[in-house]
Amino acid sequence: MGGKTFRALLDHFGDVPAILAAPADELQQVRGIGAKIAAEIGAVDVADVARRMGSWQENGVRIVTWADDDYPPALAQMADAPPVLFVRGQLPSRRPAMAIVGTREPHFVSIERARNCGYRVARMGGVVISGLARGIDTAAHRQALTEGGQTVAVLGSGVLNIYPPENVAIATAMIERGGGLLCEVAPDAMTSPAALVARNRLITALADVVIVVETGTSGGAMHAVRFARNQGRTLYTFKHWAEGNKALIADGVRPLDENLQMLDGAC
Repeated sequence: MGGKTFRALLDHFGDVPAILAAPADELQQVRGIGAKIAAEIGAVDVADVARRMGSWQENGVRIVTWADDDYPPALAQMADAPPVLFVRGQLPSRRPAMAIVGTREPHFVSIERARNCGYRVARMGGVVISGLARGIDTAAHRQALTEGGQTVAVLGSGVLNIYPPENVAIATAMIERGGGLLCEVAPDAMTSPAALVARNRLITALADVVIVVETGTSGGAMHAVRFARNQGRTLYTFKHWAEGNKALIADGVRPLDENLQMLDGAC
């Protein structure tokens, strides 16, 4: 079942328990629900779902549906908005919100640039949004924490199954210091290539500005570029010998200078 279908079910029934309790004929009144999906919903072990949800909540996970007041407005505007978010800690609450993304294997100069971006956003009173991946993401999150800023990670795994595992300590610090983690997959889910790609649309949607620090011509950062353009987000990069950076600049993306002055008033 896709997100749009699940959202239609939530629209009709209001919450997950009501969906699971609904008879098949009523389920099939919802657009996109046929006999097969209705039967699959009817076969769900409600007691097991309740047990899992209780376990998640005991471990600090909040379940936020698109109908809840604290569902991020920026995500609610998306055609493919996740009907359910799983959250540990806080959702982004500061402005400006800047996504800082890039390769998992950056050159040293790019690590410094990511740190400088994290520093600048924190000093502006904003929020750093990224994906907690190795490399650029980690550098930006870490520096925002050092400066006392809010930083939020959108994961391609469950919020109780941190990936990569070496970033568990950073993730914990983010939660403890007023930031958070969110995902659209089950809190205990393993990561997957599809989830890693899909989470980029949430990273860029939550941001006012997207900064691509270093990237090749393919990979997660380039997925973020595609989503950012579709969402009308402001894009920046840096001058760098990486082929992705050169391609972005050739395609009209403005390069930031080292003092990041263009970020002032960018939002």
